[in-house]
Amino acid sequence: MLVKEVLREGDLAIDATAGNGHDSAFLAECVGASGRVIAFDIQPDAIDQARRHVSACGFAERVEFHQESHTNIPAHASPGTVAAVMFNLGYLPGGDHAIATESPQTLIAIEEAVEVLKPGGLLSIVCYPGHAAGAGEAEAVEDKVTSLTEVGWRVAAYKMCGTHKPSPFLMLACKP
Repeated sequence: MLVKEVLREGDLAIDATAGNGHDSAFLAECVGASGRVIAFDIQPDAIDQARRHVSACGFAERVEFHQESHTNIPAHASPGTVAAVMFNLGYLPGGDHAIATESPQTLIAIEEAVEVLKPGGLLSIVCYPGHAAGAGEAEAVEDKVTSLTEVGWRVAAYKMCGTHKPSPFLMLACKP
């Protein structure tokens, strides 16, 4: 809902973790026919699944897929040109759980997302602390995104409390 409020017809958006393509399709719908989405994933299966899903939704012309790390954001978007960047961390649903996002690359990609976002742009990150590698990554992401408040960003975290297993949570940050 909040990402949808930020995006306008003709905007540029980034899906930093294409996965199965749901976020790519959502972003493509939001940016409209004159907009563009850049989607990243390191896994060929994810790119194939995402491409199929986006095509089935009728948005193939709006999404540019890159089978590479989200740390390569600057190679595809200039500073201050992107309206929204979405990350959905962890592993590909139904895929190999040993292949998952990792803190060092994710933190670099967040720094790069901060640079390419335009004023008023939104950074959206879903973290999954419930799996082995996800707990450390989620903590690092939360620390990194929270630190943006020191330079004027508005930051929010949406979490479930009191769960038996750490539940996924959403971090949002709006660029001043």
